Amino acid sequence: MTYHPKSEFIAVMMERGFLADCTDYQGLDEAFSAGVVPAYIGYDATAKSLHVGHLMNIMVLRWLQKCGHKPITLMGGGTTKVGDPSFRSDERPLLGPEQIEANIQGMQQVFAKYLQYGDAKTDALMLNNAEWLDTLNYLDFLRDIGRHFSVNRMLSFESVKSRLDREQSLSFLEFNYMILQAYDFLELNRRYGCLLQMGGSDQWGNIVNGIDLTRRVLDNEIYGLTTPLLTTSDGRKMGKSQGGAIWLNGDMLSSYEFWQFWRNTTDADTGKFLKLFTELPVDECNRLGALEGSEINAAKIILANEVTTLLHGADAAAAAEATAREVFEKGGVGDDLPTLTLSAADIGDGISIVQLLVKSGLAGSGKEAKRLIAENGAKIDDAPLTDAGLMLNAETLASPVKLSAGKKRHALVQIG
Repeated sequence: MTYHPKSEFIAVMMERGFLADCTDYQGLDEAFSAGVVPAYIGYDATAKSLHVGHLMNIMVLRWLQKCGHKPITLMGGGTTKVGDPSFRSDERPLLGPEQIEANIQGMQQVFAKYLQYGDAKTDALMLNNAEWLDTLNYLDFLRDIGRHFSVNRMLSFESVKSRLDREQSLSFLEFNYMILQAYDFLELNRRYGCLLQMGGSDQWGNIVNGIDLTRRVLDNEIYGLTTPLLTTSDGRKMGKSQGGAIWLNGDMLSSYEFWQFWRNTTDADTGKFLKLFTELPVDECNRLGALEGSEINAAKIILANEVTTLLHGADAAAAAEATAREVFEKGGVGDDLPTLTLSAADIGDGISIVQLLVKSGLAGSGKEAKRLIAENGAKIDDAPLTDAGLMLNAETLASPVKLSAGKKRHALVQIG
């Protein structure tokens, strides 16, 4: 695409690799040039923390605010009760109101690290779609909103079609989700003058629905913008690791483990990730991403420090780097390593090394732990671990023991 933007925000989106598609590049660019644009991204409260897979769109909201516009984080207190079927092969488990509220509170802690909330013109707004969805009258909603939706068109959306093509059940409850999301955009435009919905490219159909509905009901011009679905250079979905999701809440994943995730970025992804997840100038990101051999490791440390500083603060980033140097370069035991603390009762007469590898999160199962040992991938206090039947007692664990899986994953085990 050869469009040359006038507005700073669209220029940033294009230059740093955030932009997948837009419903009207020129119209949106002109809106950004004309004044403050309120724009939103919706987040369903399906877990008590956001994860790295959400981070690209959080950075989009941060750049929006840095460019002088107004971010809206819309929490799906209402839509979470239904569940988004987009590109899922099964129905989401339905959550109760208390769990949804607890999840929203956990997610809000993350947004507060990246956005400035308040009452000023470009301060972010935190909203909850339960505000308008919880009080809907079903018959009024069908008559006033439902009549604008074509079932034929809804069936043509890729997210729905993929479920039906595989002959997987799509409940009427889930089918309603796209109508509710479209209604969110209408209400945000009506109540808050919101002009733009953003989201991952899998949300394109839902975004277009909201634009179409708002034009029909309010006759207002609004826009949609999507970000690319991010995969790593080896084809894996961004944000997943051997140990599970890379959570953004510090109580669910330590700042050291978060730092280590970015330090372990593949060479081919380093430049791209610097542009998407840090605020370093694009030229510097390109320079660092082009380094080769051992020099690229310095770029990965910069990436890890920059991303960790944004979320956990500069002190946490510095502590994580110091721990990594202690562990990797000097073969020591870092203060910041993930630590498993056991009681004497947990250990009893002894506890197997296989159990410790699983409990510390270094292996997903006993079978995986045994395979790790058999393939010479495990170490205890930096010495190769060869005996899968090894038992450790309270005396052995009186001082912390360092366990390692491969070269990059470590944990301490101690008695509390």
